[in-house]
Amino acid sequence: MIIDRRLMAHFDWPLATAIGLLSAIGLVMVYSATYDLGTGEAGPQFIRHLGALGLGFVALIACLAIDYRTLAERSLVLYGGLAAALVLTLVIGIEQGGAQRWLGLVGIATVQPSEFARVVLALVLAAFFARSRYGHRKMTDWLIAGVLVGVLALLIMKQPDLGTAVTLLPVGLAIMLLAGMRFRVLRLVLLLAILSAPIVWAYGLEDYQRTRVVTFLDPEQDPRGAGYQQIQARITVGSGGLTGRGFLQGTQNQYDFVPAAHTDFIFSVLAEEHGFVGVMVALGLYLFVILRSFQAARVAEDRLGAMLVAGIMAGFAFQVIYNVTMSAGLLPVKGLTLPFMSYGRSSIIATLIGFGLILNVRMRRFTKH
Repeated sequence: MIIDRRLMAHFDWPLATAIGLLSAIGLVMVYSATYDLGTGEAGPQFIRHLGALGLGFVALIACLAIDYRTLAERSLVLYGGLAAALVLTLVIGIEQGGAQRWLGLVGIATVQPSEFARVVLALVLAAFFARSRYGHRKMTDWLIAGVLVGVLALLIMKQPDLGTAVTLLPVGLAIMLLAGMRFRVLRLVLLLAILSAPIVWAYGLEDYQRTRVVTFLDPEQDPRGAGYQQIQARITVGSGGLTGRGFLQGTQNQYDFVPAAHTDFIFSVLAEEHGFVGVMVALGLYLFVILRSFQAARVAEDRLGAMLVAGIMAGFAFQVIYNVTMSAGLLPVKGLTLPFMSYGRSSIIATLIGFGLILNVRMRRFTKH
């Protein structure tokens, strides 16, 4: 895994530093969210998260060593492998909490294939549109792209995992817009989405998903049931004040009032322990990472690199914005982790692979394939 020293001269150290800082903050938050007052130790999730971080950074370095254009040439193979893994998950996957989203690996670990869908989708769509001339798109191009998005989204929804499936939409939309999709086509897609909403509501959502939307509008109608998560998340976020209660001092977190504190609602734990100041630091780092990454798309050597970065970053930004606003009670509860912060081994590895590709594109902006 040797990287040319001449390429390292163009390595984006500011972006890499911000990624490292967010990873460190996430590690601290997972420690706090899994801390057991009885034993005085963090839960086993902390060690697992630490191990996943190590694997993730190894994967990031591996992505730097391989030219992103070489990976794009093999994107259909990666797409086929991911689709096969998603099908396999539906057949022999491990079921937890009513969802079948994980595959066992040699009996010692599990992997969630859906977490890698955003990166693979960005690769295959960027490669697909980079092969054809800009400005000469046919309707069949958009239909093929729609099928590539739809196949993965439907397989993930069957698990069921609507939250992860929805994150594929901004990936596809960002790349298609850069590929030359006209706004009249986008308006048509949005119109079809609006018209199909009643059908999706009636037949495409599980009962618990419809309940989440209804209780989002009025969580007090079921404060101990479906509305409990949203109410407790709001209380936790608001209790931090300006500077927070302090590390391991958040009562909402430590006394288990916050459901899924180490996954979906890790942002609430951050807000309670470190207050407005801690929240602004974290959000500032996220904003820097997003803007710096989009700059990598702007300076990319080719359209392939620009579309690849834009797709990965659109999915990442959507996930961050949704999780933060959900934790603040401004959007319905959805099983979406906060990148770098939430516990989730597949999630953190997939996120770091995505940023490995972004750093790859920027590092090779002066090279030809």
